[in-house]
Amino acid sequence: MKKTLFIAICLLMFAVKPSVGQPTPMSPETLWAFGRISDVQVSPDGRMILYGVTHYDLAENKGTRDLYVLPLAGGDPVNITRSDVSESGAAWRPDGRRIGFLRSVDGSTQLFEMDPDGDNVRQLTKVEGGITGFGYAPDMAHIYYTARVKVRETPHDRYPDLGKANAYIADDLMYRHWDRWHDGTFSHVFVTPYSEDRIDEGLDIMEGEPWDSPLPPFGGSSQISWSSDGQYLAYTAKKKEGIEWTTSTNADIYLYHLATGSTENLTPFNEGYDRNPVFSPDGRLMAWESMETPGFESDKNRIMVMDLASRTHRDYSHGFDQSSSGFAFSADSKTLYFVSGIHATYQLYSLDLESGEIEQLTHGHHNYQSLAPAGNYLVGQKMSMSMPTEIFRVNTDSREEVQLSFVNKEILDQTAMGQVEERWVKTTDDKDMLVWVIYPPNFDPSREYPALLYCGGGPQSAVSQFFSYRWNFQIMAANDYIVVAPNRRGLPTFGQEWNDQISLDYGGQNMLDYMSAIDAVKQEPFVDEDRLGAVGASYGGYSVFWLAGNHDGRFSAFISHCGLFNLESWYGTTEEMFFANHDIGGAYWEDPRPHSYDFSPHLHVHRWDTPMLVIHGAKDYRVPYGEGLQAFNAAQLQGVPSRLLFFPDENHWVLTPHNGILWQREFFRWLDQWLK
Repeated sequence: MKKTLFIAICLLMFAVKPSVGQPTPMSPETLWAFGRISDVQVSPDGRMILYGVTHYDLAENKGTRDLYVLPLAGGDPVNITRSDVSESGAAWRPDGRRIGFLRSVDGSTQLFEMDPDGDNVRQLTKVEGGITGFGYAPDMAHIYYTARVKVRETPHDRYPDLGKANAYIADDLMYRHWDRWHDGTFSHVFVTPYSEDRIDEGLDIMEGEPWDSPLPPFGGSSQISWSSDGQYLAYTAKKKEGIEWTTSTNADIYLYHLATGSTENLTPFNEGYDRNPVFSPDGRLMAWESMETPGFESDKNRIMVMDLASRTHRDYSHGFDQSSSGFAFSADSKTLYFVSGIHATYQLYSLDLESGEIEQLTHGHHNYQSLAPAGNYLVGQKMSMSMPTEIFRVNTDSREEVQLSFVNKEILDQTAMGQVEERWVKTTDDKDMLVWVIYPPNFDPSREYPALLYCGGGPQSAVSQFFSYRWNFQIMAANDYIVVAPNRRGLPTFGQEWNDQISLDYGGQNMLDYMSAIDAVKQEPFVDEDRLGAVGASYGGYSVFWLAGNHDGRFSAFISHCGLFNLESWYGTTEEMFFANHDIGGAYWEDPRPHSYDFSPHLHVHRWDTPMLVIHGAKDYRVPYGEGLQAFNAAQLQGVPSRLLFFPDENHWVLTPHNGILWQREFFRWLDQWLK
């Protein structure tokens, strides 16, 4: 009842009118009416699914997340939280009789528990400052939780008489990261005995250590895992500081022994990323994700498995030219399931741990984002360019896929979607490149449409079957644009050689791939080659800036969001130096100077003559906002029609409803001005 009422309110608030005849095209408001599913988990008995759904209130300019349960066999979902605040981090207790979750109370986030039907809610922790995550030991004797701990001195500690001073003092690098300045605190892991009545503050197993677990900014509970007997806790950390931290990807898996209080590094042999440990149910094995190349954040994600008795390990992905993630063991510990990308889609796979055979279980134009075993089924989050995330069940024997959740059915039934077409285009070096072409709803082949070249970010992020709430291809198509989305050089899911080509070659083959894609599609009679635009964010924003000086008159409008404009100034102000060192080749003051700096868009700005919209957020420390200001100023000073859209409270993304809708409106206002 609550869900139905909420959808009805959203439809009125966002003016998504119930259709009498044909469904209506997507609008910016539609994107914020969708419920957003996350954290899908299966109950210990394999019968129920636990998940969260975030709905946004446009009037309040914020979202609220509720928890739901749904039968694995199919049926109606039940909202089990029914509150006015958000719940997160939910997990089944190992006996399946209770569900733990996080909720904010009195200004801090604490651990609560409830029955699977939402009754008997009880607060378990009262940790000063709150907690950020937790996990039950399989034997239910302990839990771990994560919390921020002050390790470093702040200016207020040093000068307590200056209580109104507002400053940061840095003596080393990593003084800021992604969207926050360092405040002297780190995320630490705590262990404490479990009680269903009250959980006391735990033992900090990283006491005094100036590093984080999980890893910032995207690490979560998957980076921490209990052994099957509850006697050990594995966690991911990069135990480096300052310059060493910012120039290295050497994160390791550490094993904490509850009986002795000692900590052991399980992966000292690898200098790249080691993350996300998972233990087999029989306790013999630990699987984890591993990247071999030091300093390369987009290296192949390998399938590593360790025999815990002998401490020997094996790379099961040797000869498997794809990255893998989301590992989960079968109940008998004989099979490892995982997600892997192939040809700009993400599918479910199985690995027979005895034979080493890898088998693809799902096929189609979609992205699986997660999986959880449940007997002969896998439960996963699945999306496509035309569908926000929903929950599906996959039979591991028959491969049958069944949709279980229908969170957005009412809205999708009223929203017209354009056709998504897979094309293979020849590149200038005679390679086959997958290009998605998305058509407007009610496409008329007798018309001529303007077209948009989508420049992907990352730079090593596949242009896959993702459903974005900002860079949404269906909303671009709904505004009567043909969308051309190439998987140019430098993107994963086409083998490591294709993925790696872009490093040190930012102005090379991948830029030619962009040209090949738009040149192929513009030959169609329904594309007006005089009304082409190019749009993108991050590396895609860099691509737009570069194309603006090298497009030979192809495009009539550009939009760049958080793009790199001047590689020298970007190198001098970004924070994760391992990325810059690997992909650019090092600092601009080195002798010889890395040739990558010759690709810097600012060196080609004297050829800019095409209208440019520049978008940036003030809290973007990955690509600091000075890059956007430089680009806008350069366009203005040269008389190039240009506009700056600046968000003082956003980071590398745009995360709040009002700003998100404003972004969409300005995006299409600019394109319509110059392409229609």
